[in-house]
Amino acid sequence: MSVANMTPAEVRALIRRNELVRPTSGMANGYTQANMAILKKDLAFEFLLFCQRNPKPCPVLDVTEPGSPVPRLVAPGADLRTDLPKYRIYRHGELVEEVTDIVQYWEDDMVAFLLGCSFTFEQALMNNGIPVRHIEEECNVAMYKTNIPCVKAGRFEGPMVVSMRPIPEKDVVRAVQVTSRFPAVHGAPVHIGNPESIGIQDLHKPDFGDPVTIKEGEVPVFWACGVTPQAVAMQVKPELMITHAPGHMFITDLRDEQFGVL
Repeated sequence: MSVANMTPAEVRALIRRNELVRPTSGMANGYTQANMAILKKDLAFEFLLFCQRNPKPCPVLDVTEPGSPVPRLVAPGADLRTDLPKYRIYRHGELVEEVTDIVQYWEDDMVAFLLGCSFTFEQALMNNGIPVRHIEEECNVAMYKTNIPCVKAGRFEGPMVVSMRPIPEKDVVRAVQVTSRFPAVHGAPVHIGNPESIGIQDLHKPDFGDPVTIKEGEVPVFWACGVTPQAVAMQVKPELMITHAPGHMFITDLRDEQFGVL
C-alpha cells in the first residue's frame, strides 16, 4: 500500500521502526501534520505565549503534560520520542545533531508543542488543480528566513520563516482562497511575489529544505512556516531545544477538515 493511503497510525509505525526516514509531505493523505518543538518546563510558558502572539507561524494544535511524550489531543496512541522521521537537537542555539529518535534525550521536565503545518492544505490545493512542486519533484518544501519580525514574548524573539510554493499566475487568487480556509495551519499566504522585499536574496538557496523549479509564468507564494521556532532557537539559545527536522513532520489522527473552514 502507498504511504499516501495509509492511516496515520500505520505511517507512524513505519517511522518508529526507522523504515520511513524522509519528508512526510504526501503521507497519510487527509490527515493533519504538525511541526514540533520541545523545551524544558521552565521555558514552556514563555514559548506558549510566543505562539499565542504569533499564530500565523506558530498555530498550536497540542501541548503535552510535562514529562509526557504523548500528544493526548491529536494522537493519544503516539509517542513523540519515536514517531517523527527525523529530529534536530539544538544546544545553546547551535544545531548539534540530527537523529531518528530522541529516547535518550527525553527528560522528565520536557514539554512538547505541536504546531500546525502547511502540508495540511496541500491536498486541498491539488484538489483545485493547483500543482505542488515539491510533491511533484519528490523533495522537501523550500523554506526561508525572512526580515519579518515575530512578536517578542519573554526571551523568545526572532524572524518569521516562510515556506514557498511556485503557483501559476492564473491560480494565485484561488490558492489564496483555498489556503485561507485553513487558519489553524498557517492559513493564507503572508507574501506573494518579489522575495527580496521580505529579505530573501536567492530562491535557489533556501535556509531549510530543498530548492524547487520555478517555471515560466509562475509566481513564488510564501506561507508562514512552523520552522520559525528553529530560527527563534538560534536567537534565544536555550540550553536544550528539540525540534522536528524541517519537512519531517508528526502525522496526527485529526482529519484536515477539522482545521478547514469549508
